[in-house]
Amino acid sequence: MDLLNSLLNLFVPPASLVMMAFAWPALSILNTVEWIYRSLTSEDVENKVVIITGASSAIGEKIAYEYAQRKAILVLVAKRDQRLWGIRENARLLGAKHVIVVAADVVKDEDCRRFITDTVNYFGRLDHLVNTTNMGHNFFFEEVLDSSVLPHLMDINFWGSVYPTFVALPYLKESRGRIIVNASVESWVPMPRMSLYAAAKAAVINFYETLRFELKDSVGITIATHGWIGREMNQTTFMLEEGTEMQWKEEREVPLFGTHVEEFAKLIVAGACRGEAYVKYPSWYDVFFLYKVLAPDVLGWTFRLLSGSYGCWRDSATGGGGAARPLLEASPARKSLPAPIAFAPASPNRQL
Repeated sequence: MDLLNSLLNLFVPPASLVMMAFAWPALSILNTVEWIYRSLTSEDVENKVVIITGASSAIGEKIAYEYAQRKAILVLVAKRDQRLWGIRENARLLGAKHVIVVAADVVKDEDCRRFITDTVNYFGRLDHLVNTTNMGHNFFFEEVLDSSVLPHLMDINFWGSVYPTFVALPYLKESRGRIIVNASVESWVPMPRMSLYAAAKAAVINFYETLRFELKDSVGITIATHGWIGREMNQTTFMLEEGTEMQWKEEREVPLFGTHVEEFAKLIVAGACRGEAYVKYPSWYDVFFLYKVLAPDVLGWTFRLLSGSYGCWRDSATGGGGAARPLLEASPARKSLPAPIAFAPASPNRQL
């Protein structure tokens, strides 16, 4: 067996590359034909029910507007609904048939059951579930002062997509609907200061790729991956369950705004309606995956050249050559926020 594996290790990689080189033109033609066919038979989502989690984020908001222009029925979900009211008004003006706002925490199973079952009870169906909830970070792993924050990042970036999917799956099977999940190329491109985010997104992609094979054709799954599509420099706060305020002390780069986000949102919704398995923006990032598998050292050298030495990354994090600043620290605990607002279909404040 060891001899067989040694021979396979020697011959399979170059043989596969040769086969891919010869097959690439034919595969490109087939993909083009398939894209044309899917475009001609694209799903019409008018009057279909779409739940968007993380709808108060930039990408969630833009996706809501794309569905609104297609005259879908929207259920916008976020942990706090202050921003959702303005998004609701804009979506309604863009053509959405109904827009309902729900305050819910997607890392709580009971909240997911509440907004999904209430949606189905009110509208009678669920067609698309769009998971956009995520939280990036910009710190070195060794600089974290309180390890209790680490599970919360994994909860938001992984379980924040899995829990709604778990609850929605039976209803999506009934409508032969679709799950759309927002991931990132950081799941397989090593980027310093994004270790937990990258790990969570790698888990997301592997989970949904496996789920796609388990479900076969009963529910479609579209995985959207993006590179750096925007930049916002700010100081962000979020609340943990205990009411402890966690403050990102560092400036952070995240893909949050601009025409690139709008373009990515258009690609996501159009790709989901065409039934595509993947939506990638920009698609040239795929070449890094080939290097990661076949020439990982080359990929490592490339990123060191592009990003500078480890010391440069460290200097950018600390503002100089000094010791690392605490990037995560807890302020004194304060009174917990009220429970999420319940879904109330009969209330005029919740429905348009």
